[in-house]
Amino acid sequence: VIFRWWKISLRSEFREAKPGELKESHEYFLDDPSLQIQIAVVFGANTLEHIFNLCRGNFDFLERLPDPLLLYIISFLELEDIARLSQVSHRFKMICNSDTLWEKIVQNLCGAITPEMRALAQEVGWKQFFFTNKLQLQLQLRRRRQKQDDSKKSKTK
Repeated sequence: VIFRWWKISLRSEFREAKPGELKESHEYFLDDPSLQIQIAVVFGANTLEHIFNLCRGNFDFLERLPDPLLLYIISFLELEDIARLSQVSHRFKMICNSDTLWEKIVQNLCGAITPEMRALAQEVGWKQFFFTNKLQLQLQLRRRRQKQDDSKKSKTK
C-alpha cells in the first residue's frame, strides 16, 4: 500500500516541498490502525474497505471487464437483476441504463426490428421503447408514419 500526500500552502517555505510517501506491505497495513484511520479520513470508508479487500486478495473482476463484454452478459439478465446491478456503482448504472444495452435486450426478445421501429426507439430511447406497451407503440408508429406522409405531401406540392 502506497500512501502519498502533498502539502498545499500559500507560504513560500512550502512551495518547494516534495510529496510525502509511506509504503507498507499489505500485512503491515492490515495491522496498522493509524494508517487505516488516515486513509478513512482522507478518502472515506468506501475507499478504506476497497483497500482492505485488495490487501486480502478479494478482487472484483466483474468491474474490470470491458464494456462490450459486460453489455453482452447483462443483456441476458432478468429485468429485476438489471435494476439491482444498476445500483452497484456509477459504471454499472451507466451501462444498465444505456441505449446499447436496451437495444440488445429488445433484439433478444423481439428478434426482427423494422427500420421504423429502430427510428422510433432511437427517438424515444431504447429503454423507453422497451417499457412502452404494444398499443402505445402502435399508436406512436402510426403517428410517425402520418408525420412522414404529411411531410412528403408538403414537399411534392
